Amino acid sequence: MAIQPVIIPVKSYDSNANFISNRSIPAAQTIYFDSCFRYTVFMKEFIDTLLKEHTLSRENFIRLIDARTPELSAYLFEKADAVRKKHFGNSVYIRGLIEFTNYCVNDCYYCGIRRSNREASRYRLSKEAVLSCCEEGYALGFRTFVLQGGEDRRYSDETLSDLIASIKSRFPDCAVTLSVGERSYDSYQSLFEAGADRYLLRHETADEAHYKKLHPASLSLENRKQCLWNLKEIGYQTGCGFMVGSPCQRTESIAEDLLFIHELQPEMVGIGPFIPHHDTPFKDFPKGSVELTLYLIGILRLMLPKCLIPATTALGTLDPEGREKGILAGANVCMPNLSPISVRKKYLLYDNKICTGDESAEHLKSLSKRMAKIGFQIIKSRGDHPDKI
Repeated sequence: MAIQPVIIPVKSYDSNANFISNRSIPAAQTIYFDSCFRYTVFMKEFIDTLLKEHTLSRENFIRLIDARTPELSAYLFEKADAVRKKHFGNSVYIRGLIEFTNYCVNDCYYCGIRRSNREASRYRLSKEAVLSCCEEGYALGFRTFVLQGGEDRRYSDETLSDLIASIKSRFPDCAVTLSVGERSYDSYQSLFEAGADRYLLRHETADEAHYKKLHPASLSLENRKQCLWNLKEIGYQTGCGFMVGSPCQRTESIAEDLLFIHELQPEMVGIGPFIPHHDTPFKDFPKGSVELTLYLIGILRLMLPKCLIPATTALGTLDPEGREKGILAGANVCMPNLSPISVRKKYLLYDNKICTGDESAEHLKSLSKRMAKIGFQIIKSRGDHPDKI
């Protein structure tokens, strides 16, 4: 009598974590799946350890990442969701993103506003334009404004300090987050004293060899890390982060990122899939994985239970439900775009960046409905790290 095939609960997913199909597995192969089941149980123990101790060894981070399966991801997301709800309930915090300059002195190989990109249409927003964005955002309910830009030397400490002080004076119940790259300790100190509350500075990769493949020799991982340590010492709520699937990235590189993040203990971590830009040296490299990005968000939530983790624009660019999936994986922040509509497509770090749909400030009601559909609520508050309130 012939052995009849049986259906084993193994599912296929595409790179965006969308379900494709079940597969029919011959009974003769069930011994293989028994071994897989045992290995999955073993990997779940790593997740349990991460839940309790908030870190793993380098080798075990690598194993946990490389061994991921839909079943293991579901287990991870369940734990991450419980941790996030313990500290934040069903709250999702919003930040109003103001991209105020796309000039940059750096020439990072992955970035669409790199210095060498002669095709970029450059702009700078005036102080009045930035304050107008804040006015609009405040009326919509935003209580955090994120000033993001390239490393533009036109914005001196004095100029930025004046802008920050003006925002804080006009909107005293709001937080100001800066994301303007590497600066000196004294510069960070002066901006903090002017009223800046938070600072976002993605480290991009904690792997020295990998860092050199993404950046010109004028930039160093050592200085990038030192900037983050300086920000922490001064008193900023500090954010770091990295691209998932960037060119030449290995699992070992991601493990180094996770170990550095554990050491730094930032208040915020932003990660998103790599997306190439057509006017950069990396234009022909493949996009990063939504599925892996979501998995890493879950890991980060267990590592840093109280951390502020955004469901990034890059996730929404590659997947129409990317932000929802990011929240369900463990994120708790969304950053709608408050920049003037006339400049949004000029701040193009990567191709096809979404900027005028539900991710924009004007469509906050639509975003709120989308979050409500998955059981979450947009909260109109500063949304500080719980230990910094």
